[in-house]
Amino acid sequence: MEVFMVERSLKGIPMDQLAAAQQRAIATAKEMTAAGTPIRYIRSTFVPESGQCMCLFESKDEGTVKALNEKAKIPFDNVSVALDLTP
Repeated sequence: MEVFMVERSLKGIPMDQLAAAQQRAIATAKEMTAAGTPIRYIRSTFVPESGQCMCLFESKDEGTVKALNEKAKIPFDNVSVALDLTP
């Protein structure tokens, strides 16, 4: 399993819609895992001023991460392998 960063441009998104998108990501990850495609939502960081949002997922491949975001109907700009440097 690797960590992937999903980059999003969400400038102007209301906080309730951002929270709903996060909940969809979490729920979709649980559904996909239960169906046999392991993926875990780790966390998100949102910068309100620019609208940048970075979400971390743990998965076997980039395609699974893209599929989750498409299934959850959460727009994204890019998916990349990332290193989670949490101490």
